[in-house]
Amino acid sequence: MTIFNILKAVKPSNIQRLNLNKLTSCYMSGNAKFDPKDLSKIRNIGISAHIDSGKTTLTERILFYTGRIESMHEVRGKDNVGATMDSMELERQRGITIQSAATYTLWKDHNINIIDTPGHVDFTVEVERALRVLDGAVLVLCAVGGVQSQSLTVNRQMKRYNVPCIAFINKLDRMGANPKRVLSQMRSKLNHNAAFIQLPIGLEGECQGLIDIIEQKAIYFEGNYGEEVRYDEIPQNLRSETDEKRHELIEHLSNADEILGELYLEEKTITEQDIKAAVRRTCLKRTFTPVMLGTALKNKGVQPLLNAVLDYLPSPDEVDNFAFKQTINEDQEAEKVLLKPDRSNSHPFVALAFKLEAGRFGQLTYMRCYQGMLKKGDTIFNARTQRKVRIARLVRMHSNQMEDVNEVYAGDIFALFGVDCASGDTFVTEPKHNISLESIFVPEPVVSMAIYPANNKDRDNFSKAIARFTKEDPTFHFNFDSDNKETIVSGMGELHLEIYAQRMEREYNCPVVLGKPKVAFRETLVSPVEFDYLHKKQSGGQGQFGRVTGLLEPLPPHKNTMLEFVDETVGTNIPKQYIPGIRKGFLAMAEKGLLAGQKLSGLKFRLLDGAHHIVDSSELAFFQAAQGAVRDAFEHGLWQILEPIMAVEVNAPDEFQGAVMAQLNKRHGIITGVEGIEGWFTLYAEVPLNEMFGYAGELRSSTQGKGEFTMEYSRYIPCLPEVQEKLVMEYQKVTGQVSEKDVKKKRN
Repeated sequence: MTIFNILKAVKPSNIQRLNLNKLTSCYMSGNAKFDPKDLSKIRNIGISAHIDSGKTTLTERILFYTGRIESMHEVRGKDNVGATMDSMELERQRGITIQSAATYTLWKDHNINIIDTPGHVDFTVEVERALRVLDGAVLVLCAVGGVQSQSLTVNRQMKRYNVPCIAFINKLDRMGANPKRVLSQMRSKLNHNAAFIQLPIGLEGECQGLIDIIEQKAIYFEGNYGEEVRYDEIPQNLRSETDEKRHELIEHLSNADEILGELYLEEKTITEQDIKAAVRRTCLKRTFTPVMLGTALKNKGVQPLLNAVLDYLPSPDEVDNFAFKQTINEDQEAEKVLLKPDRSNSHPFVALAFKLEAGRFGQLTYMRCYQGMLKKGDTIFNARTQRKVRIARLVRMHSNQMEDVNEVYAGDIFALFGVDCASGDTFVTEPKHNISLESIFVPEPVVSMAIYPANNKDRDNFSKAIARFTKEDPTFHFNFDSDNKETIVSGMGELHLEIYAQRMEREYNCPVVLGKPKVAFRETLVSPVEFDYLHKKQSGGQGQFGRVTGLLEPLPPHKNTMLEFVDETVGTNIPKQYIPGIRKGFLAMAEKGLLAGQKLSGLKFRLLDGAHHIVDSSELAFFQAAQGAVRDAFEHGLWQILEPIMAVEVNAPDEFQGAVMAQLNKRHGIITGVEGIEGWFTLYAEVPLNEMFGYAGELRSSTQGKGEFTMEYSRYIPCLPEVQEKLVMEYQKVTGQVSEKDVKKKRN
């Protein structure tokens, strides 16, 4: 008799969900306790996917089945409670995740740290910094939508940080669910060596359970909330398909794993343990991706996914993490140091601050410990600023709730209060070792808007809100435009900036007005330009003298968002102590071009030679010489404006395909592909961001509200001549180079 039947026999009316969950968790884990010193019993995972693939719902189910929460709530539930991990009021209203949220739970005597990440491209930095500190991930894919635009972005981010993953195809209960099509897209679009380790028993409304291909068993999820997992024989009508998919799984594994490959070639019997061991080995190396199935909303497939996280994803001691030791000579490359993630104090503490958040008690800094241990009362140092911090309080996060702990070890994700730092800073207990961890990749903002408080009396709150948000989010920038006399905020998209405007009103009681969106154009050179500039100033006392000679040249298209400075001088014409001043002068000029007032990018500043004066030369003199050299290059060079191109994905019913294509063509879009599935089509296109404003409303009106689209930054390319001319004229008008009359004449 199972534990559930015993409970039902004793008190059928008084079994509360919380008690049942905790009993379920204990029953499934065999009452084993988690040992905080055992690294192999820890998993740090992220749940990442495209918008509306079911990440937050899946996290909610994981927390429920592991006994972490006593009742489940939906992302847009009728009870107006909302999911645990969507703690912000805005998230619950809109039904989207805005900030990544961390939690931890126990499953089968393993401690699982989970970060639920946003799916919208505007909040991509949240995914970026989560994946930077995680050891493994669950890539959630919709059984209907398949591999979508943000799935590709998340996949790229996982590849960047070498994060092993399990794929979970969610929403098997939806109309049009087709996991086989999703698997083929994983292979073709994401280039994954992937295969099913589960099969569905029915799809859409007929979804009854799953088949475990490795263990050769059917799995059914019973009880009111799918908490009872029952294993049974595989239905007769699915046995041949199961055998076929098992053979396919072994073939894909054999291609990636030598040990299983030998067994397969020698035609030896391959056992369940052989397959599981091969899946684990290949998953850790990122040479194979196991594909699991389920429907989180209907409570099916979550417990086997948790088992797979323990079986196939790495513990912190199975991942090689490196720090960089700075050498005395700046020209030398930093030395790589392998961190030792044992849970003791035999090695000095090393941690990375990956997320900042303003909490009720001051700044909350999320960290991942990579080496050593940290206790309450210890002192740590910021490796970048060398500032000392005494740890008064250590907490672990469960969404927006905190739980105090006395110590943390290597592999743990935790949070501290009152630490003044930036996202990506390294913290150590031994500053003399001079080591730092690789920071986080932060994409450049692509959209800017003018912003100002609706009421002048709210200026103090406005300043506080801006200061907080720019510190928390490295993709949210703020600056003052002296030409237009207005404050400008920049971000990853319109939604990104709208969310911050709403948060200012809700959290700081400061309503704001947003201006028309502006695109982050860039200026670059068409062909190389030589420069030879002498900066000389004498006005009594010590003067200024600096001469720079070299070449300003464009970078190749794949590097057209970067700036490079190369010192190619030989000899002592320019002493080495003045080189940083020349570099700073070039970067300062790159902040605002002279063609249309946009940032410079895609340029390489090659310093070939120069001259100095024994008395009058200084870093400031060479700083100004570099600025003069760039100004000279503007006068003699041929410049062009670059604009951001967005990868756009549109979903709509088939009857509107012609109208959608016509709209994108009108917006100077290039259609790159079309896919159709059961009355709906997915159209892929590349469209200039400048042409995408207002598209959401136009798409809804032309598709009777049924069409939806997503877009993400793709690359920068030269803009059309008429767009460049318009931008140049507007800039000249603002700077007073031409009058309003001249502008009108030019237009006519």
